[in-house]
Amino acid sequence: MRVHYLQHVPFEGLSSIAPVLIEKGHQLSSTHLYDAALLPAIDEIDWLIVMGGPMGIYDHETYPWLVDEKHFIKAAIDAGKVVLGICLGAQLIADVLGAKVYQNKHREIGWFNINRLSGVDDTILADVLPGRVEVFHWHGDTFDIPDGAVSLAESEACPRQGFIFDNRVVGLQFHLEVTAESATALIEHCGDELDGSDYVQSATDMLVDTSRFFAINEVMLAIINALESGRCHAARGRSQSSE
Repeated sequence: MRVHYLQHVPFEGLSSIAPVLIEKGHQLSSTHLYDAALLPAIDEIDWLIVMGGPMGIYDHETYPWLVDEKHFIKAAIDAGKVVLGICLGAQLIADVLGAKVYQNKHREIGWFNINRLSGVDDTILADVLPGRVEVFHWHGDTFDIPDGAVSLAESEACPRQGFIFDNRVVGLQFHLEVTAESATALIEHCGDELDGSDYVQSATDMLVDTSRFFAINEVMLAIINALESGRCHAARGRSQSSE
């Protein structure tokens, strides 16, 4: 399987996702948008992963490549690809699916619980997303749930934590891929956002217990496995229907 990912800043890469995909034997490629890299043709990829970043989805003047990126994400969805978006990536997917993206009431940074919503039971994530789980957050914006998508979870600070569309397009407002190393990089580059508000933890609190990272990485792996299985099932169904 050919997996392509979009990276917006040098310090927010695939983190724990990369070794999982490599171990599975998938072909991995990327576009570093901050470095003026070119996007591939849609038919050259099977999966698209859209990573996070400190910019907003409407910052077109500062980051003009956002326009082409949105067109690319929409084309991938329309072509039936599996698409996974994380934080900014989820907001970009929500936008191209016609939902509104805007500033959340609270900035949410650090370890906070999310509560799974009942609609997940009817999706491929039914056996994957726990009922209540502590995850890593770093965001100030949020989104409405796109038409036709299922809302995944909510937190005390943010009622829309993710969605799944057509059982193959997933947007996660939170970070399951982050490791202690990548969290440290986020703190180093975006530490000015640690303003001490109600849902913003200190750098020390975020890094004190490294076992938390291993726990969320396991949930990320389970989501990847579910999307992979769902794609294979859909492919078998298309093959049988054409016989």
